[in-house]
This record gives sequence, C-alpha cells and structure tokens, in this order.
Amino acid sequence: MQKIIIIGATSGIGRGLTEAYIQEDCLIGIIGRRENLLQEIYTQDKNKLFYQVCDITDTQTSIQCLETLVQEMGGMDILIICAGTGELNPELAYQLEEPTLLTNVIGFTNIADWGFRYFEQQKSGHLVTISSVGGTRGSGIAPAYNASKAYQINYMEGLRQKATQSPYPIYTTDVRPGFVNTAMAKGEELFWVTPVDKAVKQIKEAIHKKKKVAFISKRWKYVVILFRLIPSAIYCRM
Repeated sequence: MQKIIIIGATSGIGRGLTEAYIQEDCLIGIIGRRENLLQEIYTQDKNKLFYQVCDITDTQTSIQCLETLVQEMGGMDILIICAGTGELNPELAYQLEEPTLLTNVIGFTNIADWGFRYFEQQKSGHLVTISSVGGTRGSGIAPAYNASKAYQINYMEGLRQKATQSPYPIYTTDVRPGFVNTAMAKGEELFWVTPVDKAVKQIKEAIHKKKKVAFISKRWKYVVILFRLIPSAIYCRM
C-alpha cells in the first residue's frame, strides 16, 4: 500500500489529487492551512486519511507536521508539494509579493529539502512538485509569481541531478501546469484553461510513469517551446 503525503490539499489541484487517490489502495496524509476543509476531506474516508494543520511559511511547524504524518502513516513513498500562491501585481506592491516568496520559495525549499533527505535515508521515494509554465519567462504583471516558479523549476532540476547520481531509486517529477480552472488562474480572457479533473488525471499519470517533467495539459509544452524562442527584445514589448 503506497503512502502519499500531499501539501496544499484543501483546494485546487491538491484537493483534486487527494480525492482521486482516495479511490485507490493507499494511505494519504494531507496538510493545509484551513482545518475545516481538512476535516471535510478527512470524513470522506477516515481509514485512509490523516491530516495536519499548518502553514508552510512556518518552516519549523511544517516539518513537525510532516514528521507527525509520517509516524502516523508508518512511512512515506510519495511527497507531492501543491501549496503555492501568487497575485497579479502590476503596481509592484511588496505586500503582495512577500507571501508569494515566503510560500513558493522559502516554504517550498524547506519541504523539498526535507523530503529529499527523507528519501535518501529511506533509500527510495518520489518527490513531486507543482510548479508552472509561468516559470518559463518573467511577467510584468505577476513578477514574483513567475520568478518563484522559475526558482522551483531550477531547484527541481538540481534535485533531479542529485537523484540521478544517487545509488538509490529516488525519483522527482516537476509538474508544470498552464491555466487550470482553480482560484490560482487569475486574469481575463485566459486561454487553454484545463478542467481540474483533467489536470488531476494527467498529473497522476505523470507520477505513475515517474516522468521527470510533465506539462498540464500536455499541449502547453508547445507554448513553452514558443515562449523560449521569442527574443527578449520582442518578448518585453508583448
């Protein structure tokens, strides 16, 4: 029986993955900030679910929560980091940027490092993170969000290198969604918005196949290729 921990399980992709894995033969530990939503999910199957309330920006408490879940579940095979935040911020108000940095950079790094060390000690495991295609280039209307996702993409490449050089079967998957129909999809006239259930299905498939990088939906891979080809002088005028 696989043992899966999902960070940021109360809404969006994290909740979708939790409810999908409930249908399978596994134990699931969930972490989020809103206890009422965690309890709501917990009642769906109290035999399979374990939960802890914490904010990943509290770096000490979040690790304590993870360690408690691991003890209650008797181990961990897959760690999925779904927690993330970001705001449109064309006015560059720092009070909007700081929560993004604390969550997507500081909190993310703390948990990713802990998870990778755990899998090294266990000599096996699979670390999964939800980054974004937004990390491909900078954004004038959401600078901290895109920059923080670029950080996650780069950091996961570093961990992927460590995993490849490890003598143990440790895997990493960097999931890069485009627009998914969640509260995180901000802005007007968004295109290629992926329904949550479709995104969850493709993410589960990528995890099962232990893909190194997965674009959600898959066609966003071609958008990323195009973004990378656009010269900076042209991109900055778009």
